Amino acid sequence: MIKNVAIVSLSKGTIGESFVKHELEIGIKRLEEMGLCVRFMPHALMGIEYVQAHPEKRAEDLLAAFRDPDIDMILCAIGGDDTYRMLPYLFDHDELREAVSEKVFLGFSDTTINHFMLRKAGLATFYGQSFLADVCELEDDMLPYTKWYFEELIRTGTIKEIRPSGVWYEGRKDFSPDQIGVPLVSHPDSGFDLIQGAPVFSGEILGGCIDSMYDMFSSENYGDMPYLCRKYGLFPDSAEWTGKILLLESSELKMPPDKYRKALEALKERGVYGAVSGVLVGKPMDGAYAVEYREALKEVVADPALPIVCNINVGHAQPRCIIPFGVPAEVDAVEGVIRFSRRSKLRPQRPFNDKVNMNPKGEQI
Repeated sequence: MIKNVAIVSLSKGTIGESFVKHELEIGIKRLEEMGLCVRFMPHALMGIEYVQAHPEKRAEDLLAAFRDPDIDMILCAIGGDDTYRMLPYLFDHDELREAVSEKVFLGFSDTTINHFMLRKAGLATFYGQSFLADVCELEDDMLPYTKWYFEELIRTGTIKEIRPSGVWYEGRKDFSPDQIGVPLVSHPDSGFDLIQGAPVFSGEILGGCIDSMYDMFSSENYGDMPYLCRKYGLFPDSAEWTGKILLLESSELKMPPDKYRKALEALKERGVYGAVSGVLVGKPMDGAYAVEYREALKEVVADPALPIVCNINVGHAQPRCIIPFGVPAEVDAVEGVIRFSRRSKLRPQRPFNDKVNMNPKGEQI
């Protein structure tokens, strides 16, 4: 059972700002009521400007949390958009490989990039929730479906299975103190939706937020991000995707369908669809572009035999389950369940001294 939780700000330093103080207090109280000892790592509460300016301090916090034997779980405060800037401070001298230990690591959104980092260190991680977005929910309690999986994780250190939520919620637009206790607008949900392929398939799940994954190849947001991701071999090659299940979910930015298609094509160019055993797709926030995304998936994948299951309650749409990465999973779209085996032990995926020599343009030399 998890007792000690460390909260880190690896992307955005929002939890250090005064305008979320009321949410912070709610979240701390809830964790303590669950019997958890809460520790904020030294730079987690330094605020947006400081955290943005100091990726090396974010890296220090992550490494310190892994090195501390008293910490059982590392919980990401929230996502953001530039956690990739930690790469040199975690990989240049094998810092992450030497520090990483068997702890629960949980986060989503831009934390997708951290999941890929930790995969290189061989750690099985957990995708789907964060401190500010879930534990600090302004309703009288965490959303029931979300809380179920969070409590299972802290009680057992793993997730046994995932089933669909009976409802989904519209995204909250106002997070001010006068919204405390105000319920989210809810709607009935329809469960997992198999749009093509066989209903039963298996493999380890890997992926995350498609926005962050696309940034690994596109310089639209950060010019140096594709270069650094290539330099440190962050994205697995097609052979490493063999037999895995690809997870895709979209952010609160509600990526336009034409950009979504480009992101899907970037994955296709890297041989992902020809290697994986199936695709899981998170429910889009507020249901935005759900139809268009499905059509783009089928057209870009261009293989009707590859299973694609949509409307998974993971990612930016609420409520959120928690999906283990790095453990065997079996998807049964007919029964509406994803079952997981026990967590794998720490196992490095590839050597950390495999950085590729490149010029400033990102070309191999």
